[in-house]
Amino acid sequence: MSECLRVSEPAAEIAHELMVLEAELKRLEAEYSMFFAGRLARPPVETRGRVDAMMTRIDRMHVNNYGDRFRFSTLQSRYAKFVDLWERALRAREEGRPGPFAQPGQTTRSRPARPKERVLHVTAFSDPLREMDKLQNLYDTITEARREVGEDGIPFHRFAEVVKAQVATLQKKGNTEVAFRVAVKDGKIKLTARAKGDGKKG
Repeated sequence: MSECLRVSEPAAEIAHELMVLEAELKRLEAEYSMFFAGRLARPPVETRGRVDAMMTRIDRMHVNNYGDRFRFSTLQSRYAKFVDLWERALRAREEGRPGPFAQPGQTTRSRPARPKERVLHVTAFSDPLREMDKLQNLYDTITEARREVGEDGIPFHRFAEVVKAQVATLQKKGNTEVAFRVAVKDGKIKLTARAKGDGKKG
């Protein structure tokens, strides 16, 4: 039975594909570590999908170079090992028990603590449009925070309008300065505004 000859892929193309795959795999490992450490709100499914697709694409290529074949085989084995580790960690998390990424000292009797609210930035405005440095810093903080939890960013002009409107609303009640706080809780970003010193005396 005759067999169709497969045309070898150009060596430079194979080398480039392997370089990109290795970089994406490192990124995926880092993102999973961030997820299990509580710094990402959800597993990095998009990055993992890209790595899966690249693995399949390169596996279908005809690689003549022994060094490239060995390099790809090593990446495949490494990926398979991490996939098994991630799946076991996810199952342990769903079942409420420590997994491979559990912090030292965590036992099976300890239940995962509910994430506390983490304050990222606090600032105050009397006139946001005259305090552009503080407004830009607040915007940068909330944009970076939204990106970390997988939320889309918002245009600066829309953000500035929201801040300006909230300041105006509270100033109508006799407050001269309004404090804004950016916090993350349960994987969600919260932006709150209140009269500076509200709830406190002095």
